[in-house]
Amino acid sequence: MATSSPPWAYTLDLPRDPRAPGIARATLRTVLAAHGLARLTSTAELLVSELLTNAHRHTSGTYALRIRSVGPGRLRVAVWDADSRLPPGFGGGGALAAVPAEDAEGGRGLQLVRACADAWGGYALGEGHGGKLLWAECGPATVPPEEARQGAQPAFFNPPDPPAPSTARSPALAPPRC
Repeated sequence: MATSSPPWAYTLDLPRDPRAPGIARATLRTVLAAHGLARLTSTAELLVSELLTNAHRHTSGTYALRIRSVGPGRLRVAVWDADSRLPPGFGGGGALAAVPAEDAEGGRGLQLVRACADAWGGYALGEGHGGKLLWAECGPATVPPEEARQGAQPAFFNPPDPPAPSTARSPALAPPRC
């Protein structure tokens, strides 16, 4: 008789502290190891690091990390923050902000997320919670790519299994797989 693992999700509320992203990455590694998903660690850690850094650098309040299974061997990480403005490329419009200058110290994080995630998205949250949620997935696909990004916006911090945005990448954003 085959056994199946029940769906799981973890939420970590993070203070506005420069050590918070590191604590979140350590938590992610522990969760992935506990659920037998250590093979996703390097990609998931990059995704989490970039999403958390974006929240820390561009907002003034607290933020939160959500780690959740979305299918066998598949993971969704999401970061909530209180700013409802969606960054370019994560909320309806497909284009990212202009590529930063070669010597710029920032501006590449969300491009890395889009390049390394199997699916990604973001949405502003309405009444009650406010802010926005940016998310990314990695692991084996559970939904055909053409169906992956259709559907309604998920509820606050409990997004349903995909629909997820399309995984189409522009040629400029097609580096080797992470």
